[in-house]
Amino acid sequence: MENHTLNGMDRVDPNLRDEMLAELFLDQMVSDFKRSKILEEIDQSLKDKDKEAFLRLTKELKSVS
Repeated sequence: MENHTLNGMDRVDPNLRDEMLAELFLDQMVSDFKRSKILEEIDQSLKDKDKEAFLRLTKELKSVS
């Protein structure tokens, strides 16, 4: 499926394609960063035995794509 999508990208203007790929890459990097930070905060909430923070953060983690 992924190859099919990439093959379709061959028909897109090269500049637009590069812009789209860069945007996808940046979106993924931001998402990964947010996820990493939330996981660190979850670890800290477990160390602190802070159930309220843990529940809030796990809910927030589910919303990060």
